[in-house]
Amino acid sequence: MPNDKRLLPINIQLKNQIHLHFLVFIAGFTAILGELITIEAISLVWYRMIMASVLMFVYIKIRRVNLKINLKSLIRLSIAGVIIALHWITFFGAIDASNISITLAMFSTGAFFASFIEPLIYKRGIIWYEILFGGLVVIGVFIITQSEIKYLTGILLGIVSAFFSSLFAVLNGMFLRQHKASVISYYEFLSGVFFISVYILCFGDGFTKDFFNISPSDFKYLFILASICTAYAFIASVHVMKVISPYTVVLSYNLEPIYGIAMAIILFPEKERMSPNFYYGAIVIISVVIINAVLKHRRKSKRDNS
Repeated sequence: MPNDKRLLPINIQLKNQIHLHFLVFIAGFTAILGELITIEAISLVWYRMIMASVLMFVYIKIRRVNLKINLKSLIRLSIAGVIIALHWITFFGAIDASNISITLAMFSTGAFFASFIEPLIYKRGIIWYEILFGGLVVIGVFIITQSEIKYLTGILLGIVSAFFSSLFAVLNGMFLRQHKASVISYYEFLSGVFFISVYILCFGDGFTKDFFNISPSDFKYLFILASICTAYAFIASVHVMKVISPYTVVLSYNLEPIYGIAMAIILFPEKERMSPNFYYGAIVIISVVIINAVLKHRRKSKRDNS
């Protein structure tokens, strides 16, 4: 296969572009499943992570991937697993406290957090326009909050979820330099399950009969969430990045809130009907995220060509 992805046949590029947008659609559909599943957020994430762990283990065995890592890497991946668990708990908690539209609009603020987390982790300077864009994101959130104050808890949970998501993404970028993506996810999922299990045993009602008494519809949606929206989506995204540039992948995933909000309006029109100010604020946030991705790509291209 050619090293330059631009030299690949058009039909291969088109096929993977369609596949990529299908994955973005799946990412947006995750919020829809969060609305459909009736169990509370902590239990939901426990089931998601334990199911995904089993599916990822099966994939690893089929592909004969080596699972051996050192203790230092295990500790780091375990910390990341706790972070992704907290991200998912606050994400689905935000949906419970508000609705899909609010949650996905707040989730878009993740790019704002990444602009400050990346310089700290990778020890680089903050780019001037990231500060400007950060201010615009805050304005977007303020516009939404002013008109949707009844959803304040959901807004706050959505913002916290975006922070955890950004922190997790930046850390995973470092881990990918040393380990296979499937190995990273497997240990992160397992550590997430362990973390939530300890919380349930120490601060919750424990693993009672009621905890495992879930309805057939919830089990069906949970399995779709763990298999298609987690294990498959992750493995497929790694495959797509072998053909499509990381920039295109990142830019496309910034469309996730648009896909998710559009689906929510179609499927839950009564609950997802928002005030005009919400859409003004959401447009500001999502536009800033996309423009930020474009400018970063141009900046990287100039640096690579210089």
